[in-house]
Amino acid sequence: MSASRTPALVEVRGVAQRYGRGDKRFTAVENINLSIREGEFVALLGPSGCGKSTLLRIITGLNAPSEGTVLYRGAPLRGVNPKATIVFQTFALFPWLTVEENVAVALQARGVAIEPAHARAVELIDLVGLDGFEQAYPRELSGGMRQKVGIARALAVDPELLCLDEPFSALDVLSAETLRGEVLELWTGGQLQIRAVLMVSHNIEEAVFMADRIVVMDKGPGRIMAEVAVNLPHPRDRKSDAFAALVNRVYALLMGQTQPEEIEFGTEPGQAGVTRALPLAPVTALAGLLEHANATPYERDEIAQLREDLGLDLDHLLPLIEAAELLGFARVESGALILTPLGEAFAEASILARKEIFATRLRRLPFFRWMLRMLRAAGDQALRWEVLLTALERDFPPEEAERQLDIASEWGRYAELFAYDDTEGVFFLESQAAAAPAGAEER
Repeated sequence: MSASRTPALVEVRGVAQRYGRGDKRFTAVENINLSIREGEFVALLGPSGCGKSTLLRIITGLNAPSEGTVLYRGAPLRGVNPKATIVFQTFALFPWLTVEENVAVALQARGVAIEPAHARAVELIDLVGLDGFEQAYPRELSGGMRQKVGIARALAVDPELLCLDEPFSALDVLSAETLRGEVLELWTGGQLQIRAVLMVSHNIEEAVFMADRIVVMDKGPGRIMAEVAVNLPHPRDRKSDAFAALVNRVYALLMGQTQPEEIEFGTEPGQAGVTRALPLAPVTALAGLLEHANATPYERDEIAQLREDLGLDLDHLLPLIEAAELLGFARVESGALILTPLGEAFAEASILARKEIFATRLRRLPFFRWMLRMLRAAGDQALRWEVLLTALERDFPPEEAERQLDIASEWGRYAELFAYDDTEGVFFLESQAAAAPAGAEER
């Protein structure tokens, strides 16, 4: 029986998660509707900050949603779901316990006697390929082996729903690849009582390689933007045309199409509308992306190929592409990056010419128009970090507001629009910025 015809194990209906109060209220996820059926391996895919892990914690009952309902086998979920377990990316092992004790402790916590708990632990250690390491301590194991202990511990309680929260992201490339294959072997081999797997990932190739269905999420707030069925038999060939086509399709969904400036730019902080967050893209990395794309013989650079060429994961590549779009250096179409004439000029320009191009583009962005106006309005054309941070916290959660000010500081200082005294914690206008004609930043 196909997964689409099997009963729903989990149903998420109209779920939202909000934090804070009043003007500082932050929505992590909103209007989430999702079903996970028996026999499915589902991947939640999206950039950092889209609420993937928040949704996973809601589904397992670790977090109660602000709105909406989670049903497990048709019944509303109350508290932690005893039929679900999570494997975290940080291993979460007790360093003072042996491998066997780390696995057995999950059973003992549920009231299983010591002897049967340890007997079951030994079985699971063998199942995940760690036979012979029962009495080793976590410090003696590699990252991949430690994560295997985490998987064995999660399996110890015979869960129906196994949740994986970016379980391979803390591993080196080779260890991660090996462990992906071993997890798939356990899942497809029918050796477990698991009825479904839900995996959080920010790696598109990983999701296509492992999952039966990919749920693509976007942020601002976190929401489901698309679902993609992966109808490829296991084991999957990464080099096949079908695999590559699915990867490119997911990239196209996630990256979207470049929108007109009035949509891309958003509104200034503190105004009605949507304030566009600055992508967390270092200038040097952005320049490297543009130089690489300009050096290729293609007019269109497939984003999947760019990721492979540059060795970047989605959380590092996506902000760079967003920055290139926002600054008018590139546009995105159907999963490909296309440099604009301005992007090509920036890639080929001298150091000083790049700064001038960058400054010209920053003056068009509502975020920097607001920041420059705030500085000009100050009596001495200087403002403390805390003043700007407090103003930004009306539009962003505190941690995000600080990140926004960090990236604005780097971009603005690179473009020589303003300077920053780290000792005093003060932004102030550079002489050339202060001398700019009134309204110049509006052009």
